[in-house]
Amino acid sequence: MSQQGERPTRDDDWWNRLYDESAPDTGPDGSRDSLDDRFDSASGTVSSDLMGPGAAHSEPLRSPGEAGSEAADLSPAASDVPGADPEGSHRARRAAPPATAPQDAPGAAPRPRAPWEPPETLPGPRKPAAWWESVPAAPPPPTAPAPLPDLPPGWTEGAPPDPAEAAHPAEERRPAPLTAPPDPPRAAATHEPRAPQGLRTPTVETQAPPAVAPDEQFGPPRTAPPEQFAPVPRPRTGHVGDGPPTYDAEPTALPAARPDELDDLVADTVLDGARYGAYVLRASSSRGDSARYRGEPRREALLTARFGTGENALVLVAVASGVRTSERAHLAAADACHWIGGAIGRSHVRLAEDIRAGRRGDLKSGLHRLTDRSYGMLRARAAELGAEPEEYTASLRCLLLSADPACRTRVFFGIGHGGLFRLRGGVWQDIEPAVPDAGAVYGEPVVGFGSAPAETPQGDRLTMDLNTVEPARPYIDPPAPPGEPFRFRASVARPGDTLLLCSGGLAEPLRGEAALAGELAERWARPEPPGLAAFLADVTLRVKGYADDRTAVAVWEA
Repeated sequence: MSQQGERPTRDDDWWNRLYDESAPDTGPDGSRDSLDDRFDSASGTVSSDLMGPGAAHSEPLRSPGEAGSEAADLSPAASDVPGADPEGSHRARRAAPPATAPQDAPGAAPRPRAPWEPPETLPGPRKPAAWWESVPAAPPPPTAPAPLPDLPPGWTEGAPPDPAEAAHPAEERRPAPLTAPPDPPRAAATHEPRAPQGLRTPTVETQAPPAVAPDEQFGPPRTAPPEQFAPVPRPRTGHVGDGPPTYDAEPTALPAARPDELDDLVADTVLDGARYGAYVLRASSSRGDSARYRGEPRREALLTARFGTGENALVLVAVASGVRTSERAHLAAADACHWIGGAIGRSHVRLAEDIRAGRRGDLKSGLHRLTDRSYGMLRARAAELGAEPEEYTASLRCLLLSADPACRTRVFFGIGHGGLFRLRGGVWQDIEPAVPDAGAVYGEPVVGFGSAPAETPQGDRLTMDLNTVEPARPYIDPPAPPGEPFRFRASVARPGDTLLLCSGGLAEPLRGEAALAGELAERWARPEPPGLAAFLADVTLRVKGYADDRTAVAVWEA
């Protein structure tokens, strides 16, 4: 009975035939559905109607079990279907009943009917099939296979069949489905089934893992010209002169720091650059080899600033060097740069006009006054710190450059030691303004100024010596040595010139070591100025015996 209490009828066998779990899977239908198959089916139906009722059934009927086994042979193998169990398919194949002979053959024993099969009936004449009934079509005659299209790149024909497979019947060789390329071969060799000749599978070459990092195994594109990917030459570094320097080229120790004075720390190297008007500016300041080894701070300061906009802009580059013996040398150098920068910035409009107009007298007097004010602030700062004015001071050297492309006047001013050079035609020129020696007298005496001479040209004395003893005078401190004179120079640059303003750390080896001057002249003789990294490598060329801080400012004229 059914779940609703009804008795099973004959019409309910379709449920058992369709959902019986004990029945083996017959697989997909092996019939083909194409235009030729439909034409053969229709022609077979018409011919059977013309030949008579029995002509269409001249072939002996086969039992459903035989049809099921034949359909199972035509279906693809279970092992070829992804996710199927090969062992289960073999067990189902062994459990399937063998094909039996036709029922009208003599001596054939009847077999029991399966639950899903309809009751057997005696063969007899059948009425002609109607047009809506399906009639099994005869297999089409074998025809020559159509030519295959050209294969895309990377695809090849399937491998030829294995000779061992030729011994098996044709119906047992089932085509393998098109699957992904196999994995790379492992240590233990396994049997890999070959694809039949009719199928086409892509050929994928598997390679071993790269021996380098993923970002290093890819080269430049093949289509790009090789000159675009040529390696960029790195800046040349090293030393010049007779032998290698005493200290290492790289920093060794950092300067000592105080928790409450972290703003006073200075970097090991400062680098800057710009392009205005008809010139290119490069500036750098680096700690010397001796200070890097001893862990001392950089005593030199560098300031690059632009005041104004457009063609009226004024560029200031200031270089300051503190006293070597002072612990606050780096602070004094920084203060000197900041104070002269503030003074120039407040007067940049008038200074820019004087530079474009070429008023050298006004520039010299005005810049001298601004420099004296800055040094006065340094002395006041030294008094606040309780230090001597000679300790809290610095050498100051500055360049003023106009942003106007039509103005090529370059103004230098400052106080203290250093260097000002010009590279013209591949030859270095020392254009540092001349300073008179202390106590030296130049020129002729002026009439009406000073006392009369002690004797006449003939040797007669104009005064009498009474041999009197002069009384002792009170002790008076000796006069202070004269301060550093103010230096000023305004020159007109030419196209191709290179102006170099530097501190004493670079000026001394340039004057004392010809190899360094020749090396820099060779490197800077090119029409294009060096980049920031290359400029830093150039000005830090080491020379034995010169290990001080180096600060340099170079201007290339277009």
